Amino acid sequence: MSTARSKGRQRTTVAVLAALLATGLPAPALADGAGGQARHLTGTLASGADYVIDVPAHWNGTVLLFSHGYRPSGTDNPAADAPDDATRTLLLRRGYALAGSSYATTGWAGEQAVPDQLNTLDAFARRVGRARTTLAWGESYGGHVTTALAERHSERLDGSLSVCGLVHGGVANWNNTLDPAYALKTLLAPGSDTPLTGFRDQEEARNASAALSAAVQRAQGGEQGRARIALAAALHNIPAWNDPDGPRPEPGDHTAAERAQYPVVQSLLTGPAFSWRQEAESRAGGNMSWNTGVDYTDMLRHSVNYPQVKVLYESAGLSLQDDLAALAKAPRIHADRDAVAYIERHITLSGRLRTPQLNIHTTGDPLVPVQTESAYRGAADRTGSSRLLRQAYVDNAGHCTFSPGELAAAVKALDHRVHTGRWGDTSPHALNASARTADPSSPARYLPYRPAPYPRPYYLPRTPGNGSHSKPGSENRT
Repeated sequence: MSTARSKGRQRTTVAVLAALLATGLPAPALADGAGGQARHLTGTLASGADYVIDVPAHWNGTVLLFSHGYRPSGTDNPAADAPDDATRTLLLRRGYALAGSSYATTGWAGEQAVPDQLNTLDAFARRVGRARTTLAWGESYGGHVTTALAERHSERLDGSLSVCGLVHGGVANWNNTLDPAYALKTLLAPGSDTPLTGFRDQEEARNASAALSAAVQRAQGGEQGRARIALAAALHNIPAWNDPDGPRPEPGDHTAAERAQYPVVQSLLTGPAFSWRQEAESRAGGNMSWNTGVDYTDMLRHSVNYPQVKVLYESAGLSLQDDLAALAKAPRIHADRDAVAYIERHITLSGRLRTPQLNIHTTGDPLVPVQTESAYRGAADRTGSSRLLRQAYVDNAGHCTFSPGELAAAVKALDHRVHTGRWGDTSPHALNASARTADPSSPARYLPYRPAPYPRPYYLPRTPGNGSHSKPGSENRT
């Protein structure tokens, strides 16, 4: 759930927009090459969200609707139509028009993001013209919004691209965020009254975060503590190589792997597990996640980090079986059904696609681990949508750390599928060749890869036509 990297804000007044809407003029016809002049347009939607539109001088007739990543409450909230300036420039040079909104609020803004993005398409049609092709794309939380648009509003889109997206869906995301915090509290702060859910306000969330973070910091100083931190990291599938600016731990160097995972565990506690959760709970009206009925022994065995945990426990002289038994016996957390229902609506994914979608993910993503792609693949298989879904992987550490060329190659591959009715060559070799052609100066690192199973059982929403619904505490594994 990354914060957007774009800077700056340009606005028009609500009065100007109202005057424009009041004209009642019909939408312009499709602009052919934008009249030979590049255009940069900004405005404000009725919700209060800002939008931005960029049209190149020689428009190819396709608009890319960009959904930005998660922005914590209280942070800047500018409109964005691309993940970064270099990618924006590259796509405009290739003839694509770009559009995107800020969403009306920060935080877990699914309730606002989906209509704001649809209304941004309306603004594009009104101010620029009707696009021949509309492709939705987004990164991180924006990949989550993009996939919701694809599943729920396919009549507005011709295809979609999820970039490092939360494609496991909202309920699964909050469940997956709960698991490492529960393990850390149980094993490193036994008997503590630190709450993990149900926060009254941000102050209570910050206090809880600080208490558990301090326990983790103390534990990092000893071999047994580091083994337990590795166990918690395994429940979230935090990779060993997760920092693109840091060294890549050698295979089998489990101590170095834990050392690299430790700051990610701490950042999980200072952001998503407490502060971000409290903001989402305030929207949902309660706690939207649970671990009743969850078998942590089974989850650990499905984690790619299981071998690391076993070695570190043996080296520390700890009984892994005893700690797993402690996780099984500790008081479990129950969800508020109304809160779960809210997150279902805003937004939990079903895997039911009606137009083509391409997903790309880095293999070393610490925030939205690559195994979430396995979860969505399984959901698409169950709903019969798998023929519409392609997934590709980039060999890099970090969250959403793609080069402009790699992003342009993904857009081109999706564009080809939409315009020809068939997937072209989406092999790593072909995607890398396309990336180098688009931007010879940036890396091209697609590779053959198949992510391991997603460790937390996938949650299926109550969506029309979806025959299976997982109740809290009774999920099926993907």
